[in-house]
Amino acid sequence: MSGIKKGIYEHFKGKRYEVIDVVRHSETQEEYVLYKALYCGQYPEGTLWVRPLSMFLETVVRDGIEKPRFKYLSTS
Repeated sequence: MSGIKKGIYEHFKGKRYEVIDVVRHSETQEEYVLYKALYCGQYPEGTLWVRPLSMFLETVVRDGIEKPRFKYLSTS
């Protein structure tokens, strides 16, 4: 399994999430990041989300600046 740190991450759009763990798809064996929202919005605070590990770790370009999609901030 991946060595991604559990803890608090900030999405490049500014919202914060807590990474709970890395999980594996039962059929494809692909790794996914299981995380929860730490804000209230369209969905309740604490809503769980899953995203492919490769996508979670990738970089994005915003306003001409390349940055991580999720930036590690601290332990939970």
